[in-house]
Amino acid sequence: MYYQNPVVRGMYPDPSVCRAGDKYYMVCSSFQFFPAVPLFESDDMVNWRQLGHCITRRSQLDLSGADKCSGIFAPTIRYYNNRFYMVTTEAKTHTNFYVYTDNIYGEWSEPVFVKQDGIDPSLYFEEDRAYFISNGYDEESGRSCIQMCEIDIETGVKKSDSRPLWYGTGGRFIEAPHLYKFGEYYYILDAEGGTEYGHMVNYARGKSMWGPFESFPANPVLTNRNLGGYILQGAGHGDILEDKNDRWWFVHLAFRQSGQWMTYHHLGREVCLVPVEWRDGWFYMGDGTSRLSYELPDVEAAAQELSFAKTFDNLEKEWCFLRNYRAENYVFEAKSLKLCGTADNLFEGELPTMAAVRQNEFKETLSVTVESDCEEAGITVYMDEQHHYDLYLDKQQNVILRFTIGCVSKEMKAVPMGQKKAGLRIEAEEALYHFFVVSESGMTEMGCADTRYLSSEVAGGFTGVVFGLFAVDGNGNWAEFTEFTKEHREG
Repeated sequence: MYYQNPVVRGMYPDPSVCRAGDKYYMVCSSFQFFPAVPLFESDDMVNWRQLGHCITRRSQLDLSGADKCSGIFAPTIRYYNNRFYMVTTEAKTHTNFYVYTDNIYGEWSEPVFVKQDGIDPSLYFEEDRAYFISNGYDEESGRSCIQMCEIDIETGVKKSDSRPLWYGTGGRFIEAPHLYKFGEYYYILDAEGGTEYGHMVNYARGKSMWGPFESFPANPVLTNRNLGGYILQGAGHGDILEDKNDRWWFVHLAFRQSGQWMTYHHLGREVCLVPVEWRDGWFYMGDGTSRLSYELPDVEAAAQELSFAKTFDNLEKEWCFLRNYRAENYVFEAKSLKLCGTADNLFEGELPTMAAVRQNEFKETLSVTVESDCEEAGITVYMDEQHHYDLYLDKQQNVILRFTIGCVSKEMKAVPMGQKKAGLRIEAEEALYHFFVVSESGMTEMGCADTRYLSSEVAGGFTGVVFGLFAVDGNGNWAEFTEFTKEHREG
């Protein structure tokens, strides 16, 4: 039996995992989207189901002004003394904090703040003491580093000064630190090279948690930087775990470029899984690269299910919204979604009315019927305010196709409907999006657009494409969306 990478597909970057009993839990970054920090559960490390989010209340997180380069960065999840902790950075304010829960299926606490700078925080527990790790800057040596302090886990107050632990291997942007103790050694893990094509994972070991640390002789332990033309790229930033069957795994981010020689990625950074083995007190990750397929060590894992059709019935936990959205403008029902338009639109404004789901596969079809009294109501392929493709019904009962790429926005085609209702459809593939309007007379193609203009290489930032249902109206009119499906197309 084999499993396929990514094991969680679409924009779920910076994975961190922990084990509690016979189950495994994972969190990922969410940047400007809310609810924040997607939370997953698994029985076998291969198949993951989303439980919800760790941050669901504005009192836990204010995302005002957050964009694709800020908001929530790189969470870590840990389980200690029957309590789950999730620690992360709010990048706009450069604030580190954690929340906790005693019930993984329930609500999480209000934030507890830690006054250590840097990003990508992690927690380490030993003998009823708690330690806080992040990247940082050693002013004495003038070097970037991994730093740590002891904290009071009840209050977040520092009980020691922050001290440099390790300076990495010399790669740029040292980040993603985790500290572990396996056997007689402490192991410190990082990611270097930037979360792009040169990304890599390195580690070192020592007899004390405060160092000194000896680098793994074969660093980087994982990287795809030399796999030119391979679909899976950017392997790095991850977390190591021993499962209930004494097997070892490394979850990490990577991205799929849109073709063998098309060095663009628009689905975002995704969750991949690599088996780990030990030799002479060092751990190895296969041949040091992350691959699209691995053989499972036994048949205990259930068959992997990568994609299935999504409708309003089964999308409850996957919806995401820009910043701290106005919940009163969204009415979710079993077979429909009603949206109240505001003057905020997809180009500007703090809280546009948009309910979004991640694009999970290159080849997907999204279709929906919209009935609207709004100025605009429809579907968008959305990367950010300056990079999105929109297919919508306007106030004059025309279906409009509009492309926005950087500082240029242009209406490409308009089709009169003669009514305030239309069927809208997007067919995605690796290199192109195709846009259609559906009416009683059939399906009419409105146009197509390159996926690369919504890629991270063009748009920048750290996120990926989402499919959004949106409404714009300065008078507060409503639009109703029905017959929604999002499904993967084989072949």
